[in-house]
Amino acid sequence: MADAFFSFFVLLPLILLPFLYFIVRPRPVKIPITNRHVFITGGSSGIGLALAHRAAADGARVSIMARSMKKLEEARDAVKHATGIEVAIYAADVRDYDAVKKAVDEAGPIDVLLLNHGVFYALELEKMELSEVKFTLDVNLMGCLNMIKAVLPDMKNRKDPLPASIALVSSQAGQVGIYGYVAYSASKFGLRGLAEALQQEVIEDNIHVSLIFPPDTDTPGLVEENKRKPEITKIIADSSGFMKPDEVAQKALDGIRHGRFIIYCNLEGLALALATAGLSPQRSFLMAFVEVVTAGILRIAALCFQWNWYGSIEKWHKERKYSPESS
Repeated sequence: MADAFFSFFVLLPLILLPFLYFIVRPRPVKIPITNRHVFITGGSSGIGLALAHRAAADGARVSIMARSMKKLEEARDAVKHATGIEVAIYAADVRDYDAVKKAVDEAGPIDVLLLNHGVFYALELEKMELSEVKFTLDVNLMGCLNMIKAVLPDMKNRKDPLPASIALVSSQAGQVGIYGYVAYSASKFGLRGLAEALQQEVIEDNIHVSLIFPPDTDTPGLVEENKRKPEITKIIADSSGFMKPDEVAQKALDGIRHGRFIIYCNLEGLALALATAGLSPQRSFLMAFVEVVTAGILRIAALCFQWNWYGSIEKWHKERKYSPESS
């Protein structure tokens, strides 16, 4: 027993840590925010507005983009009142590449691109209109591709020698599929493939990609989402945490500063990040060590969660089947 304990807790780290330090890629990086141009989509409310507040308070030159000029003006005034800094505002729909390109060109070279825009319909696929599915994919996934394609030329050719960042706000529903989130999860899972491939394409340009995975966050979007959300979705989603936009913004900017590829926002997010590490890049050899040694345990935990979720779904359907309202 003593030999096994020694082997696992002493020899394993001594062998594994140096190996991981050698192989983790990309290498660690620090990305400054102060005096850099931070461009935030979906910046007129919720997490995007909280990011604008935080970045402005940290001394960044901030630009925000959204569809509604009225909401953008209100957001600009709110940031000015809170920080004394005036942000630049741009009204454009991320689905429209020409409008996006015009806004990006007017804003000037971008050091930190924060893709926070998104829409959500919490509904079973069978009950969704195909127009709603397409709208979700066009905004959440194609909107990010449009923005990145518009920003990349100037970001690659920037005169600033400091590292740049492209950060995509996904969701914990982009790490695990949930009942009622078919279209939304498809769009957010897509961001992961986008981010992993993009990081390989831009690493030699000193551009570093991050994926942010917030849980349910107290935003106007969540209020609208809950109006249609199936009851079973609420039951399953309640197993994760709930955060304020400012908390998510702080976690996001801290993660961007440290160049993290995966940015989790709470303990549940950490567990999901470890459980879904897969082939994602990892800059920290210490986190790589944690991923390696917890992989088996977290797979068991994931199976337990799935057992609980499918049990909840089965129970919910049985109750509906035999309820007086269904007869």
